[in-house]
Formats: sequence, C-alpha cells, structure tokens
Amino acid sequence: MAGQPGLKKFTAELHIHTVLSPCASIEMIPPLIIQEAISKDINLLAITDHNSIANAWAVMDAAQGSGIAVLPGIELQTREEIHSIILFDSLDQADDFYTAIRPSFPDIKNNIEYFGEQFIVDAAGVFIRREDRLLIASSRLTLKEAWQVTEQHGGWLIPAHINREAFGLLPVLGLIPTDIDLDALEVSNHVSIEAIQEKFPQARNFHLIQNGDAHTLVDIRGYNVFTIMAPTVSEMKMALGSQSGRSLQNRFMLLH
Repeated sequence: MAGQPGLKKFTAELHIHTVLSPCASIEMIPPLIIQEAISKDINLLAITDHNSIANAWAVMDAAQGSGIAVLPGIELQTREEIHSIILFDSLDQADDFYTAIRPSFPDIKNNIEYFGEQFIVDAAGVFIRREDRLLIASSRLTLKEAWQVTEQHGGWLIPAHINREAFGLLPVLGLIPTDIDLDALEVSNHVSIEAIQEKFPQARNFHLIQNGDAHTLVDIRGYNVFTIMAPTVSEMKMALGSQSGRSLQNRFMLLH
C-alpha cells in the first residue's frame, strides 16, 4: 500500500515560533523560515506562536511557489499552564477559532524589557506592528475546553512537549486525561520516544511525535515524515493509524 497512487511524502516540522513569540529569535521571520526549511528538505510546516495566529498568514504567503505547505496554528497555554499545539487546514478555520478563544486571554500588557519583543510582520519579514498584549500568559480555558473548541473548528490539538517540567502535560497534571480524545502527544526532541515510554508508561497507548519547538532557525528539525495524500489535519490523523496506506515515520528514532 505504500506505493498507492496519490500518496506523497511530507517531511514535517509542526511546532515553529516566529518573531511574534517573545521567546523567539529575531531571525524567525517568514523568508528565513522558508529558506531554512528548503535547505533541510522539509516541505510541511506549522506556525504555532504563543497564544496568537497573527503571523501565520505571512509565512503562508512567503511559502508561495516554494513547494512547502504551511498550516496555520497556535501554541495555546491553558488554565492549568499546559502547552498544546493546535493546527488547522486553513486561515479561515484558524481565524474563527481565535475569535472564539480571544476573550479567554487576560489583558496583560507585554513588558518588552523582561519578556522580549512581539513583532507582527509581513511575508518579507518587514515590521507591521508590535503586539502589545503579553502572549505568554495562560488562557482561562481548561485543556478540555480548549480541545472542545478545537474540535468545533476542525482543528487538531496535540499536547506539546509532554515530558517537560514547565508546561508539559505529564509533569503538570501527572496523567493523560481520559475524557479527551487525543490522537497524538508531542515529545521533546532531545529525548528518545523509547525513553519517554519507559519513564511515562501511559504514553505507550498514544501516538507520539517530535518537533523542534523552533525558536531559532537551527531548531527547525523535520523529524516527522508523513506519507499522505495531502498536507491536511485529517490526512495526518490517518497516517497515525496507518490507514489506507498512510504512515508516519519518526526520523529522530532513525538518527539516534
């Protein structure tokens, strides 16, 4: 089935921050992100800035004609202080989702000297404006509520770096919720999936992916290789279950 007509390989980095995230490097502008992906033969990206989708369109524009598919997304911080990446197929979906969750964010002004700049840019990386609201504060949504809103808008919620002491699902909650239908969990890129499964046995029951959580260009890794019909949320979910010839291979396991 691997040779089924229409299936293509997409080497993916699904956790990328731009200069909108206060913790990201100033080099994380759309044209340099696309250039870095091309240099590493990565052809599927997701833009997941902290608590905002404002720069996703710019990276999508920058990717035009490059052969790289870009999904709009967000890294949401929930009330429990858990990070999740949330991916969408289209900007319309992402915009509708963000409109729905925007009231859940506290109106706290960013302290540039303490937290860093939050730049909204265009496809060329040219400054448009600063985001004044602090983007690394927790939403009032619980993880379950965030998942429910994501499902309503056709997105895909994946708890991020689940093993990390700060903002990781397992250290924060101590368990994987059973009342949420999670398709995948993200593991930090500096440890092996086998090590995670050994330390957190409950993770063995879930599909695990790894990303660079890219705050600098070098962090754009491309560890996930999807064999799918198209770069969409539904196709990637099918790959997790090896449905109809789709598949997911983790390059991190091969390289280490």
